[in-house]
Amino acid sequence: ASAQFQLTVPVAVVFAPGSVPGDLPRPLPFRDVREMKNSVNLRTSITSRYETVYRSTTAQEEAALDVATAREADAALSPLQDASLGSLTVFVVPETSSLLPQGISVYVGKHRSALVRARGGLAALRTRLQQLTQVMSFTASSIATALSDRVPDGQLGPDARRHLKSSLGYEITFSLLNPDPKSHAVDWDIEDAVNRYVQPVLDKLSLVANFSVDSQILYYAVLGVTPRFDKESSSFLLSAHSLPHVINPVEARLGSSAASLYPVLNFLLYVPERSHSPLYIQDKDGAPVSTNAFHSPRWGGIMVYNVEAPASSQASLPLHVDVDMVRVMEVFLAQLRLLFGLSREELPPEFLLESPGNEGLADWELDRLLWAHTVENVATVSTTLTSLAQLLDKIGNIVIKDDVASEVYRAVASAQSAMAKLATGHLYSAFQASKEAVTSSERAFFDPSLLHLLYFPDDQKFAIYIPLFLPMAVPILLSLAKIVREARQRKKEPTKMD
Repeated sequence: ASAQFQLTVPVAVVFAPGSVPGDLPRPLPFRDVREMKNSVNLRTSITSRYETVYRSTTAQEEAALDVATAREADAALSPLQDASLGSLTVFVVPETSSLLPQGISVYVGKHRSALVRARGGLAALRTRLQQLTQVMSFTASSIATALSDRVPDGQLGPDARRHLKSSLGYEITFSLLNPDPKSHAVDWDIEDAVNRYVQPVLDKLSLVANFSVDSQILYYAVLGVTPRFDKESSSFLLSAHSLPHVINPVEARLGSSAASLYPVLNFLLYVPERSHSPLYIQDKDGAPVSTNAFHSPRWGGIMVYNVEAPASSQASLPLHVDVDMVRVMEVFLAQLRLLFGLSREELPPEFLLESPGNEGLADWELDRLLWAHTVENVATVSTTLTSLAQLLDKIGNIVIKDDVASEVYRAVASAQSAMAKLATGHLYSAFQASKEAVTSSERAFFDPSLLHLLYFPDDQKFAIYIPLFLPMAVPILLSLAKIVREARQRKKEPTKMD
């Protein structure tokens, strides 16, 4: 199925007094449109269209910029700017401005705006704008990753298969693994930690999908690999190449994904048994991993939590362990961001990105996710409906019910609507339409009336029915033959004349 995507990003470039370059082509305000085209494969292409408005600051914006730090300016400008999803506002401040720290020429806030130090003419500013749109909206690689099913493997980056596929919902399970309850009585306040650290992130991501969170404690659950003892550090080590083998035996105990409609993310906190403590994870080069954790693409993450040995060997067992949830949640949230493809990319040194704070992700990071998921959803609908059409072609005598047909029509209409909204720069409504398209296409594809087992090819029908009817047919056919014979006999016998 071919797809020509056009993604339109509305950008406002706002000049503060004293920052207007001398080589503007015409007086402010004016509009400018720039397009870039990328081919994903022979039948799928992406056109990025940046519709830019150049204008001067309003009195309110000028007042908002008259503060001491970039962070304060970002907070003050946020209520004044276009808050629609997918839009960007870039404020150009004079070269001498003290808003930006020394050596920093671009500041990306936690909403949908950035501050840029005026330097050079319009060409230099356009280069900055291009860098900013790559950071704050989407890149060719982030869209290619969303379309990873259509892209030849060689063209994908190493992280392409790490991200979770777009789904209408996700289930998150936090598990505490205590393989040695005789030695360790482990307490973790998971409910408070989820409310404090995870929920704000999920509230922000609720636009993207529905989330459910649960937790469990598993006793006597051991890792599938025996760690190696290292004499020098008198500790136990798990090497990078053995990490994939750790997950399978543990996963058998988790038991959450079997009954789940949605992808399950597993976050495991492992307290090593006393005989294997302390336990450290090594990277490929043999160096210890600072977080003592690792993650598995599209699956989740595991963190090893070492318990300090008691000072006296006479200490009574089991030892009471209170888990430091701040340290644990920092690791799990970083892994959650990685799984959603929200990891921060390498930036030029003069860029400064504001920390998203308690919410876990900035508004523009949410937009990045929505751009990618909208494109992925439309591609998924196209693939699903193509598969459905191929199935219907193969089975000539299949019956399409009205409700299945209407779901197919709805899926096509919603996918077309999503494409149209992307082309006009309405990211939120494009994403909603793409979700509706996925729901309708899956309802149609998985409708019980389309089970191909219900429809047999003609040769199978004969194979099934002949053994049933042949035993009954034999006496009937013999009787018919007898009747025909007798009728012929009667014709041959001459009629008796008295």
